[in-house]
Amino acid sequence: MILEETMNQLSHMRLHAMAKALDERLSRSDHKDLSHQAFVGLIVQDEWIDKENKKLNRRLKNAKFKIQACLAEIDYTQKRQGLQKSKIMDLSTLKWIQCHQNILLVGPTGIGKSFIAQAFGHRACEQGHTSHYVRLTKLLNDLFLAKADGSYNNFLYKLSKYDVLIIDDWGIAKLKNEEAQYLLDIIEDRYEIKSTIITTQLPIKHWHEFIMDDTVADAICDRLVHNSIKIEMKGPSMREVMSQKKQSKKEKNLD
Repeated sequence: MILEETMNQLSHMRLHAMAKALDERLSRSDHKDLSHQAFVGLIVQDEWIDKENKKLNRRLKNAKFKIQACLAEIDYTQKRQGLQKSKIMDLSTLKWIQCHQNILLVGPTGIGKSFIAQAFGHRACEQGHTSHYVRLTKLLNDLFLAKADGSYNNFLYKLSKYDVLIIDDWGIAKLKNEEAQYLLDIIEDRYEIKSTIITTQLPIKHWHEFIMDDTVADAICDRLVHNSIKIEMKGPSMREVMSQKKQSKKEKNLD
């Protein structure tokens, strides 16, 4: 009777994992010799782990990653100039988030910029930070719509709160004047407060041509490039490499 009442109370307090753990652990033979202190510690830990996992899942869902990437899965066997394992391992500590630094990933299409960016975002989520991934074309379209329906300031505020904002495919097409201003508003709100990751095929020295408006370009580049960590890569397309590996595996299976 007491146990049933305790289970109901835990459920009413929304300590569902603790209630489940209490029921399961009481029936385990290897727990019979545990002290009360140790037993209580275990069921509290079960509840804590459950809540942390739920928080992580919410952060990952809100991040809207295009792929599930992990820093441990980065392939260093391919000859990609500028990609150093020691540097990636150092960045995996996420000190750059604490210092509000940006990361600029530059390189040709298919070299793995988006994967690495989202792997950093995933790592940030694991460590309790919020991340958000978006392609530049979608971001600009969302900003245009927000400007039209009057939710622009609220949208900017939401973007300013992400610990890590990942903007993918930067510099694909030249910006219109209003688009350049949209980006400046975002970057200004996050400058030295939050971290931004940019992936781009366009060398940083050509960003002014992409932004077009010299004054706005100066402001954006100063805030993004200043105090940023640059990873400039050259090498084979990882898409082609993966495609060749899959084809080779398929041929072996046929043999």
